Formats: sequence, structure tokens, C-alpha cells
Amino acid sequence: MDDLRLNVGLLRRKVPNLTSAARQVGLRPATVSNLCTGKIPVGRAEVRTLAALASLANCTLDDLIIRGEKIEMIETKIKTLDLFAPLAKGGTVGLVARPGMGQLVVLAELLYRLKQDGYQTILLMPEGEHRGVEDLSENVDIITHSIGETSRKITELGGDRELIFVADRTHVITGGIQELQENLEDKGIHSVTTFLVDLTGDVVDENLPYGPLETLWQFDADLVARHRYPAVSPLGSVSSVLEGAHLDQEHFAVQQKALKLLRRYRELRSLVAVGGIDRLPASELQTFRRGERLEAYLTQPFYVTEAFTKKPGASVSLQETLHDVKEIMNGAADSREVAELELIGSLQS
Repeated sequence: MDDLRLNVGLLRRKVPNLTSAARQVGLRPATVSNLCTGKIPVGRAEVRTLAALASLANCTLDDLIIRGEKIEMIETKIKTLDLFAPLAKGGTVGLVARPGMGQLVVLAELLYRLKQDGYQTILLMPEGEHRGVEDLSENVDIITHSIGETSRKITELGGDRELIFVADRTHVITGGIQELQENLEDKGIHSVTTFLVDLTGDVVDENLPYGPLETLWQFDADLVARHRYPAVSPLGSVSSVLEGAHLDQEHFAVQQKALKLLRRYRELRSLVAVGGIDRLPASELQTFRRGERLEAYLTQPFYVTEAFTKKPGASVSLQETLHDVKEIMNGAADSREVAELELIGSLQS
């Protein structure tokens, strides 16, 4: 049962407004979202839930549930993204954040990195004035102004190029993204990785803001307030890349152990804020110190912000990240000051 997963692409095509559709048939949108990203394994889902989803998509359970062949990951060399919620190649990723939480900086950095790696980048320019959007265009190969124009441009490029496509969430609501993906599917083009960003911040207050996603990155207001950038929440972000029987076992094991540490660290931070660090027992003090260092390590300088931070951008491979995170959790960085680990690349950098 571990190698089963939902056919997210089918759900996206058949039920683009899954949030409202799920509520109307008595399903919790959060549950559906967790099934799509793999946070809840299909084998643990209620039959009623799966049957309701199949009914919404007007398909059979055999069509809805597929064998979980390994989903290919795009390695961004951004530590927190690759470790906790990897980017699914050819999938759709949603960025959940209020305005000003750094989501457009993360997108600009990804466009820069992926363009360097040979991806063709496309931006569907949103209507109206939105602060930070112009910064995205610096690393975009093609700018379009409508779904129709986007479809034509991607068709002209053909299915041989790996494409990165960025669009505003409003095109999900209107059905434009569904229309685009259906058109490309009909033409046999499957090489488009789509980023959906909400420029208004409305998605923060919804349980399932974009419909079916392979990856969801949730930005954390507490991390933003403490300048822990990129402020993508390890605890709130999920990806289908780490789902199923064929996932990388070392990656999964390190990720789960790191999540456990960060979850407890968050709890201890609240206790320290009230009673002071001296109130923590010795065993919890070690957990607090290592969680503090892990959180600092997960910050990272970006290439697109070098002019502002005066720090050179850093790339860290997934294998380096896994090694470093294990070192921190095992106590190898206990003697290092927290400030030494902020905005660095690898531990050896």
C-alpha cells in the first residue's frame, strides 16, 4: 500500500476548484491537500474520502489511485526547500504567504538558479501593480500577458525543453491554469514545472488555496520576524517527492528527525520566552540548543540579494545538506555560536 498515490494531475484537470468542491461533499480541504502532497498516505485514507474524490473527478478509483513511481526532484541547492519540501519536476508548487514575507525573493532566486541550470523560464505577468514582480522579470526568458499567449509560446518551444512557468493564483480561480494544462497535455507537453504565487495574501486563510499540488511551500511569520530567510516553514511545507515506496530513505529519515527536533524547539522557545532558559532541564536544554543551531543553519544567502546583504550567494547540494543536518543533530556543531551558522552555505563553507 505504501507505493500508492493520488493521481494529482487528473484531479487538477477535472476539479480545479477543489477547495469549494471538497467542502460541498463534506470533505475537509486540509485532508485532501495532505493526500495530494503525500503527507497523508493513500493507504491511510478513508474509503469514503477516496470515493468522494473519484466522484468529483468523474473517474474510477483505479484512475484516481496510481502506483507511486518515483517523482523526480529538481534540486534547487536551497537547503530548507530541498530537505523539507522538494520541488517536483513537471509538477505544480504553491507558495502560501502574506505580502512581504519574501516569497517573491525566493521565486526570483529560483528563476535565477534554474535558468543557470538550462531551464527556459516563463512569467505570466499579473494585472495591476505588485511590488517585487519586476524583480522576477530579470531572470525570465519569456514574459506573457494571457493564458492563450502562454500556451502558444510553450507550444512553440515544444516538449523537448524543460520549462519553468510562474503565474498568479488568480488564474487558478478563473480556470485558466486548468485550461493551459489541458491544452499542453493534449499536445504531449509534460515538461512544465509550474509555480503559483498569491500576490494578495488571501491563500493564508484558506485550507487548500490552489487545488491539487505536488509541492506546497508555506512561509512562516515567526521566521520572517526574526529574519530567518528564506522563511519557508519546515513544519508547514510538504511535497509528494518524499512520498511512496521509492523515496530516498536517507533523505526521508533525516527529514523526519529534523522535523521532530524543530517541532520540539518551537515548543521550548515558547517556554523560554515565558520563564527564561534557566528553567529548562539539561536534556531539554540540549534539544533547544541544537534546534537553535539547525534553524540558523537553514538560513541561506541568495545570489539575487547580494547587493543588499553584502553576502555572496551560496549553493548547497542535497547530500551536503543531509550531512550537515545530521552533524548538527548529533552535536558536532554544539561548540559553534548560533551567529556563525546564520546565512552560510554548508558547514564547511
